[in-house]
Amino acid sequence: MAETKKYWKGIEELHDSDIVKNLQENEFASEISNEEFLGDKESLDSSNTSRRDFLKYVGFSTAAATLAACETPVIQSIPYVVAPEEIIPGIANYYASSYFDGADYASILVKTREGRPIKIENNKMAAINGGANARIHASVLNLYDATRSRFPLVNAERQSWNKFDASVMADLEAAAASGKQIVFLTSTVISPSFKAIVAEYKAKYENFKHVSYDVFSYSGKLDAYEAMTGKRAFPMYKFQNASAIVSFDADFLGDWIGQNVSAEYASRRKPGKNMSRHVQFESNLSLTGSNADQRHKLKPSQVGTALVALHNEIASAKGESTFDSAKASPEIKAAAKDLIKAGKNGLVVSGHNSKDIEALVIAINKLLGNDGNVVDYSKRTYLRQGNDKDMAQLITDMNSGNVGALFMDNINPVYRFANDGKFEAGMKKVGLTLSFTEKNDETASKAKYLCSKNNYLESWGDAMPADGHYSLQQPVISPLFNTRQTEDCLLKWLGKEESYNDYLAANWSANILNGGNWNQALHDGVFAASTSAVEEVITDIVEDVSNALSGDMNHASEAASRLLKTKSSDFEVLFYQKAGMGASVLANNPWLLELPDPVTRLSWDNYVTMSAVDAVALEVMNRNLADGALNGSIVTLKANGKEINAPVLIQPGQAAGTIGLAIGYGREGAGKAADKVGVNAFALMNGSHSAAVSIAKAEGEHEFASFQLAHTMMGRKIVNEVSLDTYLNKPAKSEGGKGWNQPTVFETFKGPLSAEETNLWDDFDHETGHMWNMSIDLNLCNGCGACVISCHSENNVPVVGKEEIRKNRNMHWLRIDRYYSSDMNEEVAEKEGYEGLGILPGSKGVTDMFAEMEKASASPEVVFQPVMCQHCNHAPCETVCPVAATTHSNEGLNQMTYNRCIGTRYCANNCPYKVRRFNWFEYHNKPERFGVNYAMNDDIGKMVLNPDVTVRTRGVMEKCSFCIQKIQLGKLDAKKKGQKIKDGQVQTACQSACDTGAITFGDVNDKDSAVFKLKSDDRMYHLLEDVGTQPSVFYQTKVRNRA
Repeated sequence: MAETKKYWKGIEELHDSDIVKNLQENEFASEISNEEFLGDKESLDSSNTSRRDFLKYVGFSTAAATLAACETPVIQSIPYVVAPEEIIPGIANYYASSYFDGADYASILVKTREGRPIKIENNKMAAINGGANARIHASVLNLYDATRSRFPLVNAERQSWNKFDASVMADLEAAAASGKQIVFLTSTVISPSFKAIVAEYKAKYENFKHVSYDVFSYSGKLDAYEAMTGKRAFPMYKFQNASAIVSFDADFLGDWIGQNVSAEYASRRKPGKNMSRHVQFESNLSLTGSNADQRHKLKPSQVGTALVALHNEIASAKGESTFDSAKASPEIKAAAKDLIKAGKNGLVVSGHNSKDIEALVIAINKLLGNDGNVVDYSKRTYLRQGNDKDMAQLITDMNSGNVGALFMDNINPVYRFANDGKFEAGMKKVGLTLSFTEKNDETASKAKYLCSKNNYLESWGDAMPADGHYSLQQPVISPLFNTRQTEDCLLKWLGKEESYNDYLAANWSANILNGGNWNQALHDGVFAASTSAVEEVITDIVEDVSNALSGDMNHASEAASRLLKTKSSDFEVLFYQKAGMGASVLANNPWLLELPDPVTRLSWDNYVTMSAVDAVALEVMNRNLADGALNGSIVTLKANGKEINAPVLIQPGQAAGTIGLAIGYGREGAGKAADKVGVNAFALMNGSHSAAVSIAKAEGEHEFASFQLAHTMMGRKIVNEVSLDTYLNKPAKSEGGKGWNQPTVFETFKGPLSAEETNLWDDFDHETGHMWNMSIDLNLCNGCGACVISCHSENNVPVVGKEEIRKNRNMHWLRIDRYYSSDMNEEVAEKEGYEGLGILPGSKGVTDMFAEMEKASASPEVVFQPVMCQHCNHAPCETVCPVAATTHSNEGLNQMTYNRCIGTRYCANNCPYKVRRFNWFEYHNKPERFGVNYAMNDDIGKMVLNPDVTVRTRGVMEKCSFCIQKIQLGKLDAKKKGQKIKDGQVQTACQSACDTGAITFGDVNDKDSAVFKLKSDDRMYHLLEDVGTQPSVFYQTKVRNRA
């Protein structure tokens, strides 16, 4: 029997319907107050219903539950039932703020959409650290981590804030009455307002102490500056003035002393007569060493002797007294020659946590006379202030029962001091132990009180990273959970009723602004103290430093004597920080865990890096499986009385007799993504960054997640590279075909023709309208990976997890290829008699030559090359798509229409650049399989998604779109203003994240644009140009300043 259906033809049929009446009544919501909507605050605090559950109960979707931002800082949560006037749906708002987690610092801009922070951008107004690294760009995701601590705990039991406060205050007074120490243990603190609160505690409690400790400590270096310059702070380094840089294990482009010098370093890496020369001495192949003009391998124990020799070479040349004799190697003599030539523009830096080594560095820089030019003692940086001696004394006092209260903020000492367990044992003897934390981590789980703190994007704050430089941090969203920021707690426990927002503003008005405008400082995010306010202080500092440097060189002499007595071990380990993990503050961030290490190209792991020579001796190996996955042997490491097992990666460029091991892994309580990933290197580490270690092969094999198995270019013109001398003195192109940037020429029946001239394609109209192009300067790209994370954030790129990476199914739209140099090339093969195919027994031919080309040099030169969709004008992908899902736009873009794509993958097969990504699975809404990707598989995590970019589904191909949404926004903005798009008005996500200026994007049809000028530069070339695809992305030739 047919089913009778009712079809509504119009609203008239429902004139008397109850549905229509209800819709009319509820169409326009009346404005209600926050208190009326949310209820009484104390009632909510005591309720067992979480904020998220409450919103779910009243029928809010995730989008509706997001909290509205406004042009003034967000102080109170505003339900999106009544939107603020400042919010325009579809339009992003930006707020200036700051990021500091005890290790990484930057002035930033926070992009919000409908009240949700979704992306971090660089704040170009900042005079110091205006460029964010990959970790800071990814930090927005941690805001939406569902495993954050959501409420305060007392003895692991949930508690209301009122009862929590009362209990803490009672225990605090009991500790004070007992006469025992009250200790604040923190990472480095650069907040003037936080320090003001600490000062109030110190004034109130006679037995109060504040201890600062840095997880990756530079306390020894700071001790040297205190002894030799009179102040325990690092000078500000001006790499933009350095003509010659000699570095000893200092990874200043990666993780060093907190000051971000990438942009300043890059400013002197542009090819020309003023290009700087960079020499690196190190054991691990670091990001900085990879960018050096020359790199030399050195064991950590040999650094001291090398510095003494370097000092003596320079001192002898200048007629100054030398230290105890140390024989200089040819490499040290060459470095000394570079530094002497540079004079006051020379710079020596070290990455070791050693007072003696830093004393030698200070002495050498004094010999060069670079004070005020490259090393500025008049402006100190305060991004590292930890004191190892104070920390050691605290652990002793805790175990002796002398500490009555211990407050811990922004630090995880139980995890850090896993090497001996003394800190954890000491905690049991302290009556009040409290951890301010976002996670129930290794330390918080052992403390009596877990004080759930706000994320930095929910908090007020300030910073003084260097003398005269200040920045502000403002909340851009109200707290998602029942949390409080540390400072509000501390003020409450002092008996103060004022909020930290008011306290901070009052402190700035009284002590910092000096007549400046608070609102302007908040708008800019940064504030520079007036010259008159700091001149007097700077004058005193300069005089003190001058006197100290002239009178305390005995420290260097004594240090040299001790360093010359240092003995080497058979094996030495140098601990380091990976670009994605850092000091483990953002450990549970899947964007960072899946970000491949720039040098090793591995993700989701830490591992032992070992030279090929040592690998052969220890019988350890790496092997490639048939499916392209990488496996490696496991070794047992013993150092400082502790033992761990770790996998081995055979690393070109690793110094023989040394290994590298990254910190920050092996976590518990960090979250689903980070827990039990890798091994805890802190188990082997004391205060030094290096240690003697014994190594033995263990049973088993480890499975790596590798992004790149090919180490070299195998003779192909992928990266064009020349020396500075060749660049300056020889032509880029010549009629004889011997230029250093000679285009590929094919012999045809018409005579020699270039790749463009031999194509079979019908050309598109490149003259009308816009023609978007991108230039990538290989001299300025240091491989840091900030652009990769920025692309992730902007374009909703999914995280797929370790198992999928092993199957070569990564989804990154942008990758940074890393290539090592090889000892074999066509000239070497010809010289060594490689002839023919080499198939006869005993003969060597072209097949042998290419096999040798695949092997990286033992001490390779390294180059990084960002590769994304090249937006070819003769795109091979477009011709093979049977459904026209990938097409060419009239603005030169290779476009994807996801709804048309049926997943044949013909386009990926035809792409010579291998930049297309296929959605093998639905990576969103599949928490059972892809739960680590909480940005797409968790209700709260989804709040980070960019609404301007669709989330792709299973069976669809995706790739770089040149951030088409940003292009369209730029065109609409220009149209509204009735003007043409200005050069630089449209910036891709990768370009905006790059603080070195390596990426330039624009309209090449605009003859005044930067990208047009770069396309005309002699250094310009296309990747695999002989294929004839005519890409819209081009590269600038890599130039090295070799001797």
